[in-house]
Amino acid sequence: MFETLLILDDLEKGNTVLANYPITVSIKVEPALTFQVRYDRNRFQETTIARLFGHLQTLLEGILNSSNQRLANLPILTTAERHQLLVEWNNTQVDYPSDRTVHQIFAEQAAKTPDKIAVIFPSLATESKTSLTYRELDNRANMLACELQRLGVGAETFVALCIERSIETIVAIIAILKAGGVYVPLDPAYPQERLAFMLEDTQARVLITQTHLRDRLPPTQSHIVYLEANWGEGALGSIPEATSVNSDSLAYINYTSGSTGRPKGVAIPHRAVARLVFGNNFTDLDGKQTLLQLAPISFDAATLEIWGALLHGGCCVLFPNDGIPDPQDLRTVIQNHGVTTMWLTAALFNAIVAEAPEALSGVKELLTGGEALSPSFIRLAQKHLPETQLINGYGPTENTTFTCCYRIPRPLAELVTSIPIGRPIANTQVYILDTHNQPVPIGILGELHVGGDGLAREYINRPDLTAEKFITDPFSSDSTKRLYKTGDQVRWLPDGTIEFVGRLDNQVKIRGFRIELGEIEAALSQYETVRDAVVIVREDIPENKRLVAYITPRSQQSPNINLIKSYLQDQLADYMIPAA
Repeated sequence: MFETLLILDDLEKGNTVLANYPITVSIKVEPALTFQVRYDRNRFQETTIARLFGHLQTLLEGILNSSNQRLANLPILTTAERHQLLVEWNNTQVDYPSDRTVHQIFAEQAAKTPDKIAVIFPSLATESKTSLTYRELDNRANMLACELQRLGVGAETFVALCIERSIETIVAIIAILKAGGVYVPLDPAYPQERLAFMLEDTQARVLITQTHLRDRLPPTQSHIVYLEANWGEGALGSIPEATSVNSDSLAYINYTSGSTGRPKGVAIPHRAVARLVFGNNFTDLDGKQTLLQLAPISFDAATLEIWGALLHGGCCVLFPNDGIPDPQDLRTVIQNHGVTTMWLTAALFNAIVAEAPEALSGVKELLTGGEALSPSFIRLAQKHLPETQLINGYGPTENTTFTCCYRIPRPLAELVTSIPIGRPIANTQVYILDTHNQPVPIGILGELHVGGDGLAREYINRPDLTAEKFITDPFSSDSTKRLYKTGDQVRWLPDGTIEFVGRLDNQVKIRGFRIELGEIEAALSQYETVRDAVVIVREDIPENKRLVAYITPRSQQSPNINLIKSYLQDQLADYMIPAA
C-alpha cells in the first residue's frame, strides 16, 4: 500500500540545502504514496529511521482501516515492536515461594540453619557486639508473638513499631508477623503530630517502643509494649497460635509523603516481599551474603536489607547509629563484619565517594538509587572500588522497594550522560504509556506504569487515591490485575533498558526520601502569618539539592523565619524542612 524509500545523506559532501536539517521527508502521491527520507548519519542510526517510518506506516494503515477512530486510539507500534515492548521485555516470570508468608519462610530457614548467626548489632565505642543465631532470634520472636496475641493481635492487626535500630527491632517485626499482624514502622525522629496521625490512621492496637522514647510519643490509645536491650534473653519460645494469614495478607505499612498534606500509608502484602528477595538476579541473595541494615526502618530499602538476609540464611548487620553515618564508622562496620552487600541513597553514595571512598572497600555489591545517579560519581566509585559491582536500584514504595535494576558496566563509557534504571526485576511488569494509556515507541517519553507480584494492595483509608493511582491492567486478560501509575517520566532505550527523565508532578527525591512539595506547602499555609507558599528544589551547587520555600506574609510585617521553621519541625519530618 505504501512505499517508503530511505536514503542516507552524507552532509560532508557539501549538501548545503539540508545542512541545517538533520532529517527531511519528501512525499509523492503519484503513482503511489512514497516517502523519501534524507537524514544525517552522524545524528541518527538507520534502525532509528526505519523504526520511525514503521510507526508512520502503521498509523496510516490504521487511518484507512478505522477512519472513524479517534487519533489517540489509532495504532502506531508495529506488531513486532508491540510484542517486544509488552511481552518480550516483560517476560519476567520465575518460580519463588509465592504461596508462603514471610514468617513461614523465616521459620523454615531458622530450622535449616539454627546455629548460624542471623543478626549482629556492633558497638562503635568498643569491639564488642550483640548477636543472635537463627534459633535465638526465632525463640525471642515466638515469645513476643505469644504476648502480642494475648493483647489481641491477630490476622492483619496493625502494630506500630517506634524503636531505635537494635536487635529488638528485628525481634519485633518477626514477632508481629508471627502473631498474624502488620508492622507499622514509625521513625522516632518524626515530630509528635506526624506520629499521632499515623497511630490514628492505622488504629494500631499495640505500640512497641523503648522506655527512653516514651516522652517523644504522642498520647495514644494503643497498648504499649516496651522492649529493652536483651529482651527475651534465654527464651525457649512457645509457638504462637496459628493465624489465618496467607501470602495475600498484609505484612507492613510504609508511610510516604502526601500532596494534600496527609502522609499516605502504603499496604504491602507478604507475597510482595518474597517476590523482592527470591528469583531475582539484580544481586546475589543465596545465604552467603552479609547485608548491612542502614536505612531507617520506616524506609522501604530496609525491606531488602532485612529480608534479603534473613529469608536466605544470610547475616544482617545493624548499623549502630541512626541518622547519616560517618564514613569512618561505616568503614569500621564493613571491615569488622565482612559486609558484602549494602544499599545507599544516591546522595549519601555521592558524599561518601567524594569524601572517603575507601570506607566502602570490601563491599562486593553496592546498590544505590532513590534519585537519578550521577555518571561522574559512578566513574569515581569505579576508580576507587575496583572489586565492587555497582547497581542502580529503582522503585516506588508502592511496588516493594525495587521495580527495575541495572548492573552498571565497568568501566562506564565516557559518552554516557545518564545511568539507566535497567529492566524489570523478576515477576514484575513495566509499561511506558502516553496520556491515553497507550504504549509509546522506543525513545519516546511516557509515564512508567508498573505491575506484577510486588504491587501494594492499597493506600490505607484512601480509596479515592487508591483508585486514581492503581488502575486496571489494560494488557492483561485477568480483570483483577492492576498497574501503579508512578508519575515518573521515562523512555525505552533500544536495548530494552529504561532511562529515567524526571517527574510529571511536584514529587521530588531529596537524599533518597520521597517528598510531595504540596505537603510542605500545605503545612506552611496553615501557619498564622503565611498567606501563600510555594516550595521548590534548587541545585545551586551541582549534585546538592535542597528545598527552598517562598512565602507571602498575611501582613506587611516581615515574617519570623525561625518561628516558621520551628512550627514546621512540629509538623514534618526533618528531611522535609526547607533549607531556606
